[in-house]
Amino acid sequence: MAEPVTKSVLFVCLGNICQSPIAEAVFRKLVTDQNISENWRVDSAATSGYEMGNPPDYLGQNCMKRHGIPMSHVARQITKEYFATFDYILCMDESNLRDLNRKSNQVKTCKAETELPGNPYYGNDSDFEAVYQCRRAFSEKAQRQVRALLRPA
Repeated sequence: MAEPVTKSVLFVCLGNICQSPIAEAVFRKLVTDQNISENWRVDSAATSGYEMGNPPDYLGQNCMKRHGIPMSHVARQITKEYFATFDYILCMDESNLRDLNRKSNQVKTCKAETELPGNPYYGNDSDFEAVYQCRRAFSEKAQRQVRALLRPA
């Protein structure tokens, strides 16, 4: 029997307290619910060091609780090693994508994509709900596409 293929995805935003930990939690829940979590390494990070060591924003945590999605994360900044060790680095907006592209110029194996749903940082519960819905839809689509790649030939 063949070894299961492991894929890895890193979600990235500015501070790693709003968008990227929500995306991480949603994606982790999806692969867990489909019993393929052993095939995935899922994480998130920041382009900046502003929030290093902090937990996710309380509105994001509340949103995840309302949807029954566990969230346990401490903000950290992306490092060069992440570009070499993650298969997919998914950025949450254009500004951070530019930052990632600058950082990745020193690493040959970066695979970066972008999703542009907006930033809830200065928002309210409904803004975090919109980010959750967007991340869920995106995660479901990405997971379907990658699952197709994991099927035995």
